Amino acid sequence: MALKVGILGFGGLGQAAAKLLSAKQEMQLVVAADKEGFAYNDQGLKATEAISVYQSKGSLGYLDNGILTQNSIAEAIAMAKDVDGYFLALPNLPNTFMASVAKQFIASGWKGVLVDAIKRTSAVEQMIALSPELEAAGITYMSGCGATPGLLTAAAAIAAQSFAEVHKVEINFGVGIANWNAYRATIREDIAHMSGYTVDIAQAMSDAEVEALLEKTNGLIELTNMEHADDIMLERIGICDRDRVTVGGIVDTRNPKKPLSTNMKLTGRTFEGKISTHTFTLGDETSMAANVCGTAFGYLKAGKQFHQRGIYGLMTAAEVMPAFVR
Repeated sequence: MALKVGILGFGGLGQAAAKLLSAKQEMQLVVAADKEGFAYNDQGLKATEAISVYQSKGSLGYLDNGILTQNSIAEAIAMAKDVDGYFLALPNLPNTFMASVAKQFIASGWKGVLVDAIKRTSAVEQMIALSPELEAAGITYMSGCGATPGLLTAAAAIAAQSFAEVHKVEINFGVGIANWNAYRATIREDIAHMSGYTVDIAQAMSDAEVEALLEKTNGLIELTNMEHADDIMLERIGICDRDRVTVGGIVDTRNPKKPLSTNMKLTGRTFEGKISTHTFTLGDETSMAANVCGTAFGYLKAGKQFHQRGIYGLMTAAEVMPAFVR
C-alpha cells in the first residue's frame, strides 16, 4: 500500500514535490497546505489540478475539497490523521519557523515521519535540541534532507570512508531558474546569506526590493562561506570538525541553465599516508527541485522504515541513507 504523504508549503518547491509524487507508485499525495488554506483527500490529490488552482487563485483552499483558513498547518494536521509523513517544503523565515512547525506536530498528538530541507546550521541546531520531545511524541524527524545539506552531505559521509582523516569538505552549487518568482521564499533565504544581509532583512524585503537587488547583480546571487548545516551534520557523526566544511555557490535567477556544476569535494589522508580527493558531481540537467524533492522523499521512505521499528527522534541526512522511491 502506498504511503500517504502531505506537503506543507506550495510554492515552487511544494509544487515540484507534488509533480514528483504524481509519478510515484509507493507514495500518494493526500494533503497539501499553503499559508491561506489546505486541501485533503484520503483518496489522493491530483497534482495538476492543485497546481492550477493554486497558481490561478492563490490557495489550495479553493479546490473542491479545500478549506480556506489562516491556521492551515494546524487544521491540516488535525484533519489528515492518517498521513504517514510530511515533506515540510516551507521557507525557514524567520530562522525559528521550522522548529515552531515541529512543535505544532508534537502538540497535536500525530505520530509519523517529518522531513525538512532547511539549510542553516543554527536552524538544524534548533531541531537537534527538539529531539527528546520528538522522540517522546513518537515522531521520526529527518532534518537537512534536500540537495545541500542532504544529498551532498550523504555523499561526503560515504566518501569519508576511504580516509583515516578528513582534511576538508568543499561544496559548491549552481542553481538555475527561469524566473525568481517561482521560488520567492527560497531566493529570499539565499539573499539572507549574502554579505550585508540577514534573515530578518531578507524576510522584510518587498518583491520590488528583491527585483532591484537582482537587477544590480544581473540576476546572480553569489554566495561564499555560507552558514550551512552540512557542517554540523558532518561534525555530529564524527567525519570532521565543522570548520573544515565550506559551502558556497551561484544562483542564476534568470536562466534555467546552471551557472556551474554542483559538486562536493572531500580531501583527506588515507591509512597509507596518501592525500587524495573524492569528487561527487551532480548532472547539470537535474534541477534544484529534482535534487531536493527526490532526496526528501527518499529520506521520508527511510524515516518510515525507522518509524515502523519504533525508532523516533531526530536524524540528519548524514546519518541515514535515503531509500529510493519507486
